[in-house]
Formats: sequence, C-alpha cells, structure tokens
Amino acid sequence: MNPGKRMRMNSIFRPGNGRSVIVAIDHGGIAGPIPGIVKPAPLMRACVQGGADAVLTTRGFVKASSEEWAPTTALILRLTGGFTVLGGRFEEEQISSPETALRYGAAAAAVTVKFGHPREGDFIRQASLVADSCEQWSLPLMIEAMAKGKDLKSTDPEGVKLAARAAQEIGADIVKSYYTGDPDSFHSVVEGCPAPVVILGGEKTEDLEQVLTEVHGSIQAGGAGIAIGRNIWQHANPQAVVEAMVGLVHEGWTVKQALKHCQTG
Repeated sequence: MNPGKRMRMNSIFRPGNGRSVIVAIDHGGIAGPIPGIVKPAPLMRACVQGGADAVLTTRGFVKASSEEWAPTTALILRLTGGFTVLGGRFEEEQISSPETALRYGAAAAAVTVKFGHPREGDFIRQASLVADSCEQWSLPLMIEAMAKGKDLKSTDPEGVKLAARAAQEIGADIVKSYYTGDPDSFHSVVEGCPAPVVILGGEKTEDLEQVLTEVHGSIQAGGAGIAIGRNIWQHANPQAVVEAMVGLVHEGWTVKQALKHCQTG
C-alpha cells in the first residue's frame, strides 16, 4: 500500500488497533428524509462529539452538514446508488466518481456489489473499474459486499465469506458486510478476507442489546469495526449510541456497559 493510501486508511482505522467506528448516513438519496436524518447538521455534530472515526455518506449530506465536520472524522463518500424506494429496481449504478470524492476531501470512496444478483457481472465490472481509478489516486475503496441468491439469507456465513473475499479480490481496501450471527462463523469470514471487514447494521430494530451483542461478537472474532446507520441515528440519543460503539470497538466495553451507557448517556 502506497503512503497516500496508507495515510488515508489511518484516518479511518485507528493505528493502535486497526479498528473503526463508521456511521453510515447514506440513506437519504434512496429513502428521503426519514426519521433520524431529517436535519443533517445536528446528526453530524452527534457523530463528531460521540467520537466516530468516519462517516459514510453522500455529497448532499456533506453539503448540508459541512460546518459540523471535524478533522478527526473521516469522510467515506458513496459513489453508487441510482434508485429510490418509489419503485426503483434496487440495482447499483455508479453516480459519482473517485475524483469527486477527492474534491470533497474524502478519505475513501464506497460502492456496493450485489453478488449472486442477476446483474452480478455488471456490478463487479463497475466496482473493479472504480477500483482502477481509486488506485490511480491512492484513494481507499470500500465495497459493501451483499450476498444474494435463491434460498440464501443475507447473513448466511458461506455467502458472506464468499462475497467478502470476492470484494477484496476486485479491489476493496475495506469490506462492509453482514455479521453472520456468531463469532465462530464470522471469524471464518475475517480469516478468509485480507481486507478489514466492518459489519453493517441493517434495518432498525428495537432490540438495541442484540445490535450491541453483534458488534461485540464481531470484534471478538477479529472484525475491524462497524459501519452502522439506522440503529444509531434512529435512536433517541444517537450520540450516546456512537459513544457506546466506540466503547465496544476501541475500549473493550462489555455489552452490558454499552447498553447501560445508551440508556443513561
């Protein structure tokens, strides 16, 4: 890894432990102003004050919250999308470029690949070409690796393991994917992927303890942290949840400690 890419990776992953707390706020372009992201600036302030290492988002969110960003919070700019909940086919298109990410001061770019989808080859080709451009600019690339297929759950260990490694093989410096449900199976995902693997949070759940348990389990299994959205910013106190994630990922907190902080923080 060249020095430029290494320095950008170090702004996302803490050099002391190689882990990161990334808050995913890239939902507005798909779902609009859903609860939790209606006002970008206060949410960004909560992420910064809570100690998030990075925020994965869109350029629109950056524009609306730019005054709240801090040098300690890295930007990962999403480059794919191209559909909405109004009836789009939920198929990824490249809608921005690595050069745009650099102009926004991003430390990394992000794309999604849906492995097992009927258009799998198109998504792989698209991500691989983005990886080519990112290499030219020494810009790290996050690939959100989704395993889709007949009779295959998104958290299926074999599917996640394959998708994570396939993402790394086509150019991912960071892989974002699902937690597989237990530390043993997730360890096999991490072991089989040379790039750091962070877990996503999925749909909002009322069982915050379960989310915290999954985060804790992923770290115990060798995971590199989180890239969670709705289960952070749709909570009544998003800053407290960010702080709890920092505790789990960086400070060795137990699930009990993290849950108590969310309830009283």
